[in-house]
Amino acid sequence: MKNEVFVGEGMKYIKENYPELYRVIVDLNNEVYTGKVLDYKTQKLIAIAIVAAAGDEKATRKQMSSGMSELGITKDEIFDALKVVLLTSGMPAFIKAVRILNEL
Repeated sequence: MKNEVFVGEGMKYIKENYPELYRVIVDLNNEVYTGKVLDYKTQKLIAIAIVAAAGDEKATRKQMSSGMSELGITKDEIFDALKVVLLTSGMPAFIKAVRILNEL
């Protein structure tokens, strides 16, 4: 979500109709993705694992795609993050995310 790239049609609505709230969300996003302790690549891998664990296919695909294109994250690095999903969230979420990774 760095650089005001948000997943979901709802953010377009917020930006157009509630610009003050949108600005707060952007500021929060910028504060979260600072890279002060964990670099942005590590934070992106965490984000991939979180959306994969939640079973959100659209967000998982978007996070994986942007991580690969913007940060050069490899499929092997993503797979390592997904192994944590297997351990913490179970086989269905893991398999769904692996299928998405394989499609990219």
